[in-house]
Amino acid sequence: MSLAASQNPRASPAARAFVVALSVVIGFSAISIQLVRLALQGQFAEPRVAMTQPLTTAVWRPDIIDRNGRLLATDIEAPTLYADPAMIIDVDEVVERLTEVFPEFNAAELRRSLSDRNRRYVRLKRGISPAAAQRIHNYGLPGIAFRNEPKRVYPNGTLAGHVLGHVNIDNQGTSGLERYIDETIGVEAVHAGTPGTLKPLQISLDIAVQHALEHELRSAVQTYSAKGAAGVILDANTGEVLAAASLPQVDPADRMQGLDPQRLDKLVDGVYELGSIFKTLTIAMALEAGTAHLDKVYDVRVPLRVGKYTIRDLYPPGRPLTVRDIFVLSSNVGAGMLALELGSERQRAYLERFGLTKPIRTEAGPVAAPKLPRYWGKAETITISYGHGMALAPIQFAATAAALVNGGHWVPPTFVQQSSPAWERGERIVSRETSLAIRELMRRNVVSPRGTGRRADVPGYEVGGKTGTAELPSRGGYREEAVIASFVAAFPMSDPKYVVLVMLHEPKPTEETKGKITAGVNAAPVAGQIIARTAPLLGVLPRHHEEAQLHQ
Repeated sequence: MSLAASQNPRASPAARAFVVALSVVIGFSAISIQLVRLALQGQFAEPRVAMTQPLTTAVWRPDIIDRNGRLLATDIEAPTLYADPAMIIDVDEVVERLTEVFPEFNAAELRRSLSDRNRRYVRLKRGISPAAAQRIHNYGLPGIAFRNEPKRVYPNGTLAGHVLGHVNIDNQGTSGLERYIDETIGVEAVHAGTPGTLKPLQISLDIAVQHALEHELRSAVQTYSAKGAAGVILDANTGEVLAAASLPQVDPADRMQGLDPQRLDKLVDGVYELGSIFKTLTIAMALEAGTAHLDKVYDVRVPLRVGKYTIRDLYPPGRPLTVRDIFVLSSNVGAGMLALELGSERQRAYLERFGLTKPIRTEAGPVAAPKLPRYWGKAETITISYGHGMALAPIQFAATAAALVNGGHWVPPTFVQQSSPAWERGERIVSRETSLAIRELMRRNVVSPRGTGRRADVPGYEVGGKTGTAELPSRGGYREEAVIASFVAAFPMSDPKYVVLVMLHEPKPTEETKGKITAGVNAAPVAGQIIARTAPLLGVLPRHHEEAQLHQ
């Protein structure tokens, strides 16, 4: 009819207008029907994808919060980018657009994956940013879509990264406290985009204390041009870890950093000869065994000789020393004489009693096993007395140091809050009398003008401690110019609440240290700075009185 009307020159204007209007209506009707058909296809496309790739396997993890309820780790809903190759119209355009947004995509591999129209689901990238998702959405690419999945995020960046650990691409814990959650607490399987309901894991760390510790360690690495550093702050009575850090740090959001050997957690994954902080143990053994007392005198003027080896003091005192002086002046000869008097068998038995001959573990994972000498003779007995010939994980030593000052009760270090003190659940490893003597020695070492730890003093907080400088082993001997400088401290010494252990790896001499690299000029002042910053945060009030006899 429309053809006849259009060919009829005598048709009226009204008839021609009717024909045009009818043609427009028919055209728009056809378009509408096609749009409805395409919409229905899109409506049922998602269930077909869901059948080939289940959407109910997402893992939702509980939050991790510090001892004061502040957030350390949480899950959020983040877009996952995926494709349905059967719905893609122009593969080349899709590849071009996606590689613009994500340059790390391999264009050839992406084109190969998206060209297989028998596949109905290809996951392209998890946890993309909202900005990237919006940019891709604006391209309007058929066959490209999103769905929300849980993604682990750490709002404090690298803070406590080693302790928190990592999760894999499926949001499952692989290290640190994240792995502890999977192994002990459990995670929740949810529908994609559905938040979980698990109770948060509250741990022993204090974010403020952790931040202060990390900041001071970073400053120390810069000041002394050290290759690395580590530090831990323990509650001496419960074993709770208030802060723990190892430098270089790791970002918990970057799982690949956890595989970098340069970012090893020095507190738990490495074992080291810790130097003269071991003299604290040697004197505790001698006091406990009754082979020595604090006023007993030893003639340290003559070096100790074992086979081809000669043990000397770095700064020979030139006179006999009491046990007190052996500790304060850090005499290797004196420590060796104490150990020889004790004997190899009793030395090893005490180290076992102190929890230092077998591996331990914490909620953050297993601690590296101690390295003991294969043959335990006279030479080994002497060198172990001042911290060589036996290698330990620093956090394991810190736990024993806590026992030596808390009254003698050993408790394992823990990252989970504890409700009971050491004397209710810990094993006694030394007597209260020995513990009191160790407290006196550690305090004297800091307040004495001759003490190796005097630079760790913080007025009002009764700091006590011991220095350790251990030369790093190398093929054929030790490297005098490369050391681990450490300081173990406790405060307040009249009633110790906290233990601090600081390590600097290969510090360099500076003008301020007058060319020295020993712990007394670097690790000790760093420990003092850490205590000065963290003691107020831990609620320790300064005291402004001193025991006069300790200054003598």
